[in-house]
Amino acid sequence: MGNRGMEDLIPLVNRLQDAFSSIGQACNLDLPQIAVVGGQSAGKSSVLENFVGRDFLPRGSGIVTRRPLVLQLISANAEWAEFLHCKGKKFTDFDEVRQEIEGETDRVTGANKGISPVPINLRVYSPHVLNLTLIDLPGITKVPVGDQPADIEQQIRDMIMQFISRESCLILAVTPANTDLANSDALKLAKDVDPQGLRTIGVITKLDLMDEGTDARDVLENKLLPLRRGYIGVVNRSQKDIDGKKDIKAALEAERKFFLSHPGYRHIADKMGTPRLQQVLNQQLTNHIRDTLPAFRSKLQAQLLALDKEAEEYRGYRPDDPSRKTKQLLQMVQQFSVDFEKRIEGSGDQVDTVELSGGAKINRIFHERFPFELVKMECDDKEMRREISYAIKNIHGIRTGLFTPDMAFEAIVKKQVVKLKEPCIKCVDMVIQELINTVRQCSNKLECFPRLREETERIVTSHIRDRESRAKDQVLLLIDLQLSYINTNHEDFIGFASAQQRSSQTNKSQSSAGNQVIRKGWLTINNISIIKGGAKEYWFVLTAESLSWFKDDEEKEKKYMLPLDNLKVRDVEKSFMSSKHIFSIFNTESRNVYKDNRTLELACDSQDDVDSWKSSLLRAGVYPDKTTTVESETTTTTDNFSMDPQLERKVETIRNLVDSYMAIVNKCIRDLIPKTIMHLMINNVKDFINAELLACLYSAGDQNALMDESQEQAQRRDEVLRTHQALKEALAIIGDISTSTITTPMPPPVDNSWVGGSTGGRRSPPPSPTAPRRMSSGQRPAPRGAPPPPNRPGPLGPFNNSADSPQAPSRPNRAPPSIPSRRPPPSPTRQAPP
Repeated sequence: MGNRGMEDLIPLVNRLQDAFSSIGQACNLDLPQIAVVGGQSAGKSSVLENFVGRDFLPRGSGIVTRRPLVLQLISANAEWAEFLHCKGKKFTDFDEVRQEIEGETDRVTGANKGISPVPINLRVYSPHVLNLTLIDLPGITKVPVGDQPADIEQQIRDMIMQFISRESCLILAVTPANTDLANSDALKLAKDVDPQGLRTIGVITKLDLMDEGTDARDVLENKLLPLRRGYIGVVNRSQKDIDGKKDIKAALEAERKFFLSHPGYRHIADKMGTPRLQQVLNQQLTNHIRDTLPAFRSKLQAQLLALDKEAEEYRGYRPDDPSRKTKQLLQMVQQFSVDFEKRIEGSGDQVDTVELSGGAKINRIFHERFPFELVKMECDDKEMRREISYAIKNIHGIRTGLFTPDMAFEAIVKKQVVKLKEPCIKCVDMVIQELINTVRQCSNKLECFPRLREETERIVTSHIRDRESRAKDQVLLLIDLQLSYINTNHEDFIGFASAQQRSSQTNKSQSSAGNQVIRKGWLTINNISIIKGGAKEYWFVLTAESLSWFKDDEEKEKKYMLPLDNLKVRDVEKSFMSSKHIFSIFNTESRNVYKDNRTLELACDSQDDVDSWKSSLLRAGVYPDKTTTVESETTTTTDNFSMDPQLERKVETIRNLVDSYMAIVNKCIRDLIPKTIMHLMINNVKDFINAELLACLYSAGDQNALMDESQEQAQRRDEVLRTHQALKEALAIIGDISTSTITTPMPPPVDNSWVGGSTGGRRSPPPSPTAPRRMSSGQRPAPRGAPPPPNRPGPLGPFNNSADSPQAPSRPNRAPPSIPSRRPPPSPTRQAPP
């Protein structure tokens, strides 16, 4: 297709912009474009009007451009304008175009001179334009006008940065000639996002308004504050010309006459002016599109590939087809059943790496939380002895007993068994809550059909609640079975003869289990003073006799070892500023636990970790603290309570018997309760979902109403299909474009050390090509008339050997049109000194 293919690139991008503007931000594609950046009243709008040849932009005080204006110029035989938001309507009167821009701006931003990043798309067809696409951005301002917000400057800068920070955007930095170029806001913003100057083109306006005797020759020749793509000067209409309705054609002729007649610009007049700027921008934008086209095509293909599967599901979709609704209802219910079973039984394709859920959470309830709740119900040793002594005395009554009464043993055992009801019921409640959470997680895939999701959750949750009452009744029945008959002939029961010898054997067994490791893990010691470094994390090792912590998990540097004698666990309220969950360990005899601290506060990342550590401490014999008013009163009586040796022996015997029998009951309960819950709750719910859920949905009401999709899903389907089609069309269009054309290469780098400098003064011009040069020792002067060395640095930097430099007169002209020629060399009669 050759050059014709390259000429079609800008209309191609215009078509893509229209296609993707109609579907919003779904594609998130950065289309190549030119952004016009400059300060307020820098002449940006006048430059655009000169391109079009018509007055069509709003004018007035304050910020005129309050929304980005995407201006697409298209060469055509006739002249008219179109707005994307007014499809099918042609504007031939450009006064109406200006009124439409003002009205559309006020519609979004209001009449209070506010700004908005939502662009206005305007397409202008004219025989007087070249194919070009520009974005006119609001002018940079410093002071709010009228009732504008105080941060209007920051808002405008953020909006400009949103456009020019894209690598696919060329930056047209507009600066008036009657201001200091080193203080140009446009060049400063361009340098922030384009430090190498690959995308920045400089435009100097208001050359006719400079003070008499001054000119911008050094700037336009790219000697002062050089840019890689150079500068182009233009002369716009003055406010008097605009008010006088001066024709733009006449203004362009006056601009041409100005450059030809001005002594400082006449030698570069062919490289200045609005027509030249339009040609350069057309060429630069075409080249930029060509350069970015491969990456742009790759991005389109990636977007298309991501939408292929979803678009295939939606293609041919008929929302009102009854057969489709029936089929999809069956599929949805089947998928819900499979997901629920996978979450309970476990599966490799739905692994949650953030937290425990489903079957894993229920397993933790059965084997950590439930045993912990059971042990919490146990009495401590002092309270148990006190209850046994009172039971023995009350059974003997007025008489002094000679033997240990069996009724005391049975009374204490029944009291301990009754206490097991609470943790068993709590275990059922925790499992029910996790089942309901699992149902909600599985129903997330039904969110496309809100009524189906709501009805499914209602039916399954109602069934779970129905099974809850049965499971609790069965659990309470198990406790009542334990109360109905105290089986002292159980094979694991120690009996009366062994109870008296139990204390000595217990001491021996405890000493032999001292080295058994119960748990290891990281904990944070929370109550270390800030002076000593504050809270620190250590590696803790819990054994049957001690709690030790080390510097790290290699367990080489032990920090401390805390014996577990007389220790208890207490909950600590979570701090407002802390995200960790805390519990503390203290000594029941009011001794210091760790150095000068009466308590040792330990912190975990979650409440589940706290419960797990407390369960492990219970296994090591560290019980939770029970500080209630009643217990504090009984503690006082216990401390004052004394027993004679005979009663003490009876109490010790009964205590050993109770411990032995309760161990049997606890073992039985810990085994039967999870089995009961599993049979009556979990397995039953799975069977119900597999066999009866579909029938319940059919009997619930109108099946067609259940399968009515949500409005969000309908919008999503339409958006996916439109985006998929637009991407396919875009790839087809790009595939027809040939990029194998010869284009002007990127200009070489220039010296940009001026950017970011503290001063804005003018730099001295580079030395004349014929000025004397200082040579190093051993360097011979070149013969007169000989060409310079090929790698000699040019006056603008080490890489500036452009064709326009006098150092390389024989090279082809490869520099962009925006870099002007240097001044002609002086007369050959002037000779350089030796």
